[in-house]
Amino acid sequence: MRTALIVVDVQKDFCEGGSLPVAGGAEIAAAVSEHLEHHHGDYAVIAATQDWHVDPGAHFSDEPDFVDSWPVHCVADSRGAQPHPDLDTDWIQAWFRKGEHDAAYSAFEGLLAPDADVPMGDDEDVEEDDVSLDDWLREHEIEAVEIVGLATDHCVRATALDAVEAGYDTRVLVDLTAGVTALTTEQALEELADAGVEIVRS
Repeated sequence: MRTALIVVDVQKDFCEGGSLPVAGGAEIAAAVSEHLEHHHGDYAVIAATQDWHVDPGAHFSDEPDFVDSWPVHCVADSRGAQPHPDLDTDWIQAWFRKGEHDAAYSAFEGLLAPDADVPMGDDEDVEEDDVSLDDWLREHEIEAVEIVGLATDHCVRATALDAVEAGYDTRVLVDLTAGVTALTTEQALEELADAGVEIVRS
């Protein structure tokens, strides 16, 4: 079965020192890098996402409720939107940016970054701005996805739910994710399991 790895939002703002840090975010960046070093050959393709906000409306708030509204984070072209330095990006073949003008929790809301480092081969005649993650996975004949990154109870959760809905055999590698709170993380993992996502723990 052709499998893709999706690395979700391992960005400076979501790690310690960022504007919206997840506890253990930097540790997850390093752990994902180690996983890539030892297991990149297990995947047909490897993709990553970036929150990439321009004007996401009520998603940003000076008085956030940390449910539907949040402090300013991952502004397009900002330092905080960059991948965390402990994430080894050498194995990542395509970047998908999401949330320019809305919240966009799921990787499946992202579009291929116009400055993707790796050429798209046969896809070069496709307008990059129009290539969604689902388009790209199907062009590469992907049947299954494994999901890692930040945060378990928000963007990882939304990505996994959309992956199942799109028909992919979906696994979340829990040890390579971190959540905002223990309670909402466990609730998210229960929801994912009920939806048909395989929850993989070491």
